[in-house]
Amino acid sequence: MSQDNDRIDLGSAETELQVNTIRTLAMDAVEKANSGHPGLPMGAADMAHVLWSRHLRFDPSNPAWPDRDRFVLSAGHGCMLQYALLHLSGYDVSLDDLKQFRQWGSKTPGHPEYGHTPGVETTTGPLGQGFGNAVGMAIAEAMLAARFNHGSSTIVEHWTYVIASDGDMMEGVASEAASLAGHLQLGRLIVLYDDNHITIDGNTNLAFSEDVGARFEAYGWHVQHVNGHDRPAIDVALTAARAATGRPSLIVARTHIGFGAPHKQDSEEAHGAPLGAEEVKAAKKAYGWPEDAQFHVPDSVYAFWRGVAAGGRKLRTDWDERFAAWRSANPDGARQWDISHATDLAAGWSKGAPAFPPDVKGMATRAASGKMIQWLAEAVPHLVGGSADLAPSNKTMIDKAATVGPMAFAGRNFHFGVREHAMGAALSGMSLHGGFRPYGGTFLIFSDYMRPTVRLACIMKRPVVYVWTHDSFYLGEDGPTHQPVEHLMALRAIPGFTIIRPCDANETREAWIAALEHAGPVGLVLTRQNLPTLDRTVYGPAEGLRKGGYILACELRVDDLELILIATGSEVALAVEAHKTLEAEGRSVRVVSLPSWELFEAQDAAWKESVLPAKVTRRLAVEAGRSFGWERHVGTAGRVIGLDHYGASAPDKVLAEHFGFTTANVLEVAREMLGAR
Repeated sequence: MSQDNDRIDLGSAETELQVNTIRTLAMDAVEKANSGHPGLPMGAADMAHVLWSRHLRFDPSNPAWPDRDRFVLSAGHGCMLQYALLHLSGYDVSLDDLKQFRQWGSKTPGHPEYGHTPGVETTTGPLGQGFGNAVGMAIAEAMLAARFNHGSSTIVEHWTYVIASDGDMMEGVASEAASLAGHLQLGRLIVLYDDNHITIDGNTNLAFSEDVGARFEAYGWHVQHVNGHDRPAIDVALTAARAATGRPSLIVARTHIGFGAPHKQDSEEAHGAPLGAEEVKAAKKAYGWPEDAQFHVPDSVYAFWRGVAAGGRKLRTDWDERFAAWRSANPDGARQWDISHATDLAAGWSKGAPAFPPDVKGMATRAASGKMIQWLAEAVPHLVGGSADLAPSNKTMIDKAATVGPMAFAGRNFHFGVREHAMGAALSGMSLHGGFRPYGGTFLIFSDYMRPTVRLACIMKRPVVYVWTHDSFYLGEDGPTHQPVEHLMALRAIPGFTIIRPCDANETREAWIAALEHAGPVGLVLTRQNLPTLDRTVYGPAEGLRKGGYILACELRVDDLELILIATGSEVALAVEAHKTLEAEGRSVRVVSLPSWELFEAQDAAWKESVLPAKVTRRLAVEAGRSFGWERHVGTAGRVIGLDHYGASAPDKVLAEHFGFTTANVLEVAREMLGAR
């Protein structure tokens, strides 16, 4: 941000040159790649220029400056807009990088990718997701401000800005997130809506005729309407939005997709394909640009953006001085700041975690998780989370903490409402922002509503914890609509995702420890029903969970083993009971608890062989979900007791009997596999 930004004549020929540089860089990059979306950058360049030059606080020399403003291009298909701005303003994105748009190994992939391109705050592309992430970022900013701003010492005061498209406004996740943002009155969230009336199919009136501004007003947002090519009007609107501190702001900016392209402006042809060489020349002619020049940046444009970057650098160094003074005056606060912004937890942080005594009746793993959360709330002060309207069932609330609510951000508990999709996107946004370790809960069946946000969290390797309870047909009388069957396997299919399904209270303790020490997203899959708490003086230590799979019962030599029983979660107890009977019958059987396939696969070959020795081919897996996929652990000679059909409405014990999830059935199948001596 230029220190003289208020003196910028937004209507001058020089400003027009700066804006057209953004447009032509986008056109040229898409044309060279023969792939991409030129229309949005051409249409949104005016408002993006105003935002980046006059309002956005950033320092390209320190992209991780904690109090920088966050910019989210939710309409990620228009990424050349962002790449052009990153290059011009001095981030480590060169002109050669722009020329390598969408090519192997470049810094300019087909949609913005967090951790790949300097200055990109989140991975966007699936529409509406960036919007939801931005809501999470704004929540994190407000919560940090509530914790660390004291009196005149203001060290957290940044904004979250979004450019969103018609497609973003149609996606349900954006609606959910906007509703939540309006309820929370996130006054430092400002969305510029690139209202160009065009999607891939054609004009939005084919399927979209609502008054978006009126919808957002109903959500509680401050709403303005502007001509998206009137730069002074955009500047006034952004200033007004910043003044509306009691609610988030939407600026509906009516723009023309492919602005300046004489034959493709306001057409779907400008949306998702190169304009073509002749149309590019014609557009450049309309801009007064050298028609044959490619990737041309006038010296005066570079000079302008160097001034903007210098202004941002000054803002950052001023903040550094304020922060140093604050740190000196607030040693306890500074210590908490460092803890909350550290990548890893302190060594030995989990010492003293609760241990659960043996108990035949036991407790549900959701209940054990709830107890663990209370302990974690003390051990990890920046742990925050909640539930999508299922807190009493998910056991996700921190008992001694307040709830985050409208203009009240000092708490640690969230009521996300019945908005699983927005919850997932907001959790990622909070994690991306920094300062918190977020978690969120719902029933496992509703992980379907969260899958797109979970997938993106995995792509970005964000350490978010998902607490998914009511994990099987044991939900009982609610019937098949609420009984997850395929969900475990579907979630295991997501690359980079770690699923943990603990078998008792002590494995649940270890699951939380593993989750918080893991560098990526983790899903905890927990029961509604009570499970016996195993006697760990008899059975393998629960710490084995951290390796994903471990020997629970039977330490016989491998040469003597006849059968391995493998189970997860609630079915481990069935395997344990079956093992007792088989052992009494003189059979050599091992029980393996395999709560996390992903953690197990991460172990070395020696560990995996010690738990599941290759020579023991008779293996029986037991899990209350799809059997599909278990062949990787049981092999061709093994069998699976699974659930390859939907559930039914009945008491859980009745369902267990009908579906074969009993000790008697496990014994029957095991004996068949063992055969006669």
